[in-house]
Amino acid sequence: MADENGTGNNLIWAIAMIIIVAIIAGALYYSGFLGGTKKTTEEIKINVGTTR
Repeated sequence: MADENGTGNNLIWAIAMIIIVAIIAGALYYSGFLGGTKKTTEEIKINVGTTR
């Protein structure tokens, strides 16, 4: 009887571990640590002049 309960328990722990690892990997990817979001800089040129 203990073996049957152990199999179900192992399955639950395996699914929980996959979810936890996916959340951590997603957070690292979104933060840019794994190269997920590349921070780009835009250069805006503005010409200011006066006419008479």
